[in-house]
Amino acid sequence: MLDGVLENIVFLELKRRGYDVFVGKNGTKKIDFIALRRDEKVYVQVCVQLPENSDREIGNLMEIRDHYPKFVVTMNPLDTGIENGIRIVHLKDFLLEDIK
Repeated sequence: MLDGVLENIVFLELKRRGYDVFVGKNGTKKIDFIALRRDEKVYVQVCVQLPENSDREIGNLMEIRDHYPKFVVTMNPLDTGIENGIRIVHLKDFLLEDIK
C-alpha cells in the first residue's frame, strides 16, 4: 500500500513540474514513470526501499540504453547514492531539489 502512495506522490510532483507522465515498459519490465517536458525525458522508479538480493528497480533502468536521467526514489535514506549512473534519492530530496 505504501508503494502506491509513494508512486502517487512522485506522479503528482512530476505533473506539478510540468511533465507529461507515462507508465513505461522495457520489454516485459515495468518502468514506473517516463516523464517528458519539451526536449527533456526522465525515467523514475519508486520503492519504499531497494529490495535485498534483487536489482529489479535499478536493473529495469540499466537496460534503457539512452542517456536521459534515471532515478530511483526511495524512503530509505541508507539506500541513497549513485549506482551505474542511476541516482537513488530519498523522497524528500526528490520533492525539494531539481531532478535534472
